[in-house]
Amino acid sequence: MSKPATSPMTDVRVDVWLWAARFFKTRSLARQAIDGGHVDVNAMGCKPARPLHAGDRLRISRGEERLEVEVLALSGRRGPASEAQALYAETEASRVARELAREQHRLVGASGPPKRPDKQARRELRRLRDRR
Repeated sequence: MSKPATSPMTDVRVDVWLWAARFFKTRSLARQAIDGGHVDVNAMGCKPARPLHAGDRLRISRGEERLEVEVLALSGRRGPASEAQALYAETEASRVARELAREQHRLVGASGPPKRPDKQARRELRRLRDRR
């Protein structure tokens, strides 16, 4: 049996598309994120097998990161990163919010609790204590 001529995809499963667009390393992780409520399609929850169409909007939460993207193209195959980036476009509001969150995290991290001294710092502290 031979395959019919390839036609443009009209829909693809959400978990497959998330994997192909490189939002998740495996389809299993994409499925777990969807089942956990971390992925919304068109502002509604979804299941991993839900068909995704070009023009749909996805809201994706990965840890601290929140993304809102619009589906530009469909693919059921995981290719190079350059091809994956052509499958979606991040909204401007999402990009700005992510940059603000990254900057906030950087500022909070700088004023966080002091780190445990490494070997060199411990030796220096011992030298200072022994001088007295």
